[in-house]
Amino acid sequence: MGQDKTAKERTIRLLFTVTAFASLAFLVGIVLVLFREALPIFKTVPLKDFLLGQSWYPTSDPPEFGILPLILASLWVTAGALVICVPLGVGSALYLHELAGPRQRAVLKPVIEILASVPSIVYGFFGMAVLAPFMQDAFGLPIGLCALTTSIILGVMATPTVASIAEDALGYVPRSFREASFAVGADRWQTLTRVIIPAAGSGISTAVILGMSRAIGETMTVLMVAGGSAVIPSSVFDPVRPMTAAIAAEMGEAPVGSAHYHALFAIALVLFLMTFAFNIVAELISRRYRLKLGLSR
Repeated sequence: MGQDKTAKERTIRLLFTVTAFASLAFLVGIVLVLFREALPIFKTVPLKDFLLGQSWYPTSDPPEFGILPLILASLWVTAGALVICVPLGVGSALYLHELAGPRQRAVLKPVIEILASVPSIVYGFFGMAVLAPFMQDAFGLPIGLCALTTSIILGVMATPTVASIAEDALGYVPRSFREASFAVGADRWQTLTRVIIPAAGSGISTAVILGMSRAIGETMTVLMVAGGSAVIPSSVFDPVRPMTAAIAAEMGEAPVGSAHYHALFAIALVLFLMTFAFNIVAELISRRYRLKLGLSR
């Protein structure tokens, strides 16, 4: 009996080990492919001109491969999404964890989870068919597919991510913090703003950064509602083309092995490095938070 149990445990451990290393192998493979396909473009276009060039005309003669408008468009719509998802997400987490009763939590938490499960193409279709015409009529725009519309949709999409992780961070705050605050005469609002939020600050920061990664890496939605104009935006009402939209829209037209093909892989590499940096920062903040509360492994 004991030998059978030991063999079963070894099999399960081996299965988990293989799964973990398979994930690592997939990540290494993706990185290697990105570098292999992206680096040839820098034989034609210097890295500085590629990153800081203001013209993206890959099919012109001669072609121009400056991705600064694409980078700024991604950062522009991501910043706008954060303005929306941070108050909504953090506020939802605070309400669910600290203020809502059992019945309210039983209704609101599944609703937030449903928002996270909605396919991105549904959000994009809603933005294109409903929100964009509304924005066009409300602000007198020539076209409603613009950076502001994209930011609103991305903000709604990133809200469940921020809310879920922020709520987990609030759950890590020891109950003794609340009890000590109430014991010295603080009311619920003072406890929330001066004790709970500062104690969960690193975890909430992690939620914001991961929400940013969610927004900057979205593809289908921005392809449908951003407007597709590869120019440096001057206002939130300008059509833009974020990096993800450029890759999705142009990869099918780029001949394999051409400069355009390698340039799109280079954009993907830049996007990967940006999101990778965001996730590293989030992990460092989360680890610091766990150590601060004495919850590290």
